[in-house]
Amino acid sequence: MMMWSNFFLQEESRRRGAAGRRRAQAQLGSGLTPEREVGATLAVLSVGTEFWVELNTYKANGSAVCEAAHLGLWKVCTKRLWQADVPVGRETCGPAELPGEANCTYFKFFTTGENACIFQRTTKKEVNLAAAVIAVLGLAVMALGCLCIIMVLSKGAEFLLRVGAVCFGLSGLLLLVSLEVFRHSVRVLLQRVSPEPPPAPRLTYEYSWSLGCGVGAGLILLLGAGCFLLLTLPSWPWASLCPKRGHRAT
Repeated sequence: MMMWSNFFLQEESRRRGAAGRRRAQAQLGSGLTPEREVGATLAVLSVGTEFWVELNTYKANGSAVCEAAHLGLWKVCTKRLWQADVPVGRETCGPAELPGEANCTYFKFFTTGENACIFQRTTKKEVNLAAAVIAVLGLAVMALGCLCIIMVLSKGAEFLLRVGAVCFGLSGLLLLVSLEVFRHSVRVLLQRVSPEPPPAPRLTYEYSWSLGCGVGAGLILLLGAGCFLLLTLPSWPWASLCPKRGHRAT
């Protein structure tokens, strides 16, 4: 009798687990929605590329080349561009995507703790390090949120749905905070002019597509977190707003 009772208990547990997985799949679909996949892709693309901001010098008369730079969280690339390739009517060198002689180096404040010098201007490593650390934390929390959703879909662990929502929301918030800290680091860089010769050239700056990807990723992750939180709400408030129609007697 004990063997049969254990068998029935195992069968009941298996049916409940299968029912939980079916409910989770009905709520979430067959996997991560395209919006959340786009958010995760944009976040990784933004953090991993170095087109957060472009620094452009002014074109000099009588010179065939001009200098520009673009940088991100991890490295900076300086480029020598032909002025003939620069769009007509543009006073500064760029955009940085133009072909030219490039020199890319990783920031040394991740290894030796040294500040970087860009166009006779010095970075403030504490601010740059803060932006990078916050961005990496955002990616880690986003990965944890993806793991929670995978567990919900595969194991039917519906309680992890709320945890995944919190992770996605926190990840989006961390990415947006990292972007703002990086913007502050750019302003600090432009103000820290070296007094040593040669004199620092005049610069203009413009934010580039990597930073745009980060903004889009943060907003999409926050939107995904809100959608997940709506799925965790009880059904009775929505059922009272949309009452079911009874079958009419024929």
